[in-house]
Amino acid sequence: MRYDLNLMPVFIAVMEERNITRAAQRLGMTQPALSNALARLRATLNDPLFIRERYGVRPTELAETLAPGIAEALANIDDVVLGQQAFDPSTAERLFTLAPNSFVEFVMAPALVSRLRAEAPGIRLRLTPFGTDLAETGVMSGTTALVLGRLIDPPDNLVVQHLMDEGLACVVRADHPEVGDSLSREQYERLKHVNVLPPGRLRAGLFQALDQKGLKREVAVSVTHFLAVPEMVASTDYCSTLPISICRRLALDPRLKVLPAPVDLGTFPVQMGWHLRYRHDPAHRWLRGIVAEVAEQIGTRD
Repeated sequence: MRYDLNLMPVFIAVMEERNITRAAQRLGMTQPALSNALARLRATLNDPLFIRERYGVRPTELAETLAPGIAEALANIDDVVLGQQAFDPSTAERLFTLAPNSFVEFVMAPALVSRLRAEAPGIRLRLTPFGTDLAETGVMSGTTALVLGRLIDPPDNLVVQHLMDEGLACVVRADHPEVGDSLSREQYERLKHVNVLPPGRLRAGLFQALDQKGLKREVAVSVTHFLAVPEMVASTDYCSTLPISICRRLALDPRLKVLPAPVDLGTFPVQMGWHLRYRHDPAHRWLRGIVAEVAEQIGTRD
């Protein structure tokens, strides 16, 4: 059988995006050109491959069967080609898109930018939100280089690396009328709390930890980002339970004081994920190495 290898990236783009328009944008094609390529592929394989639905397309059983093998073959080709390309961070000019969650953006991004400024001044970063759906970050399609945070049920085309584990502590205002140099279980349960809501299924994390310890918490207000916490806690008698690395930053604010949680609330993982096609790309490997080093430095601080 004779077939056009140029159709294989089209197949994978539609498979990963589940949307003809987004797949065309990703490949730099017009939508009619992609539709034409898809029609040729359907004729070659004698299968519709993708069925139109209200908000995109759904792969057929044959498409689902073929996708892993085609994706792996294209990744192997990328490995061979990209592995031959030299990369010098000191002279390279390149834009990387990262999707960090709010913790990583607050704690790790400044140190990462500092490293890049010193070692690779031509490398630019674009940060995009890590929302409720990994597909929306662009990492599953490869348009985003890295997703950083806690990754639950990652897809098969995502490589995941553990970066660090992070604990939890509490922050209240420095002149709190009820809290001194420590925070008892009774005080914690009596206080009202500021809660930071992470996206999607991650919302259950702290609540589950509290439930496992039998620790109650009355949430007075929920916010969407750690940056909203300092002013809110400094102007109230509220308490907030936050990652230790963020508490270290807030401890520099004289209006606030950081205290250990009244019970050990355990840790949560911080991970890094990337599309398997970038496994051996020299530039991506270098960037992942820098991110891992930054995470290690943060994770080993006292």
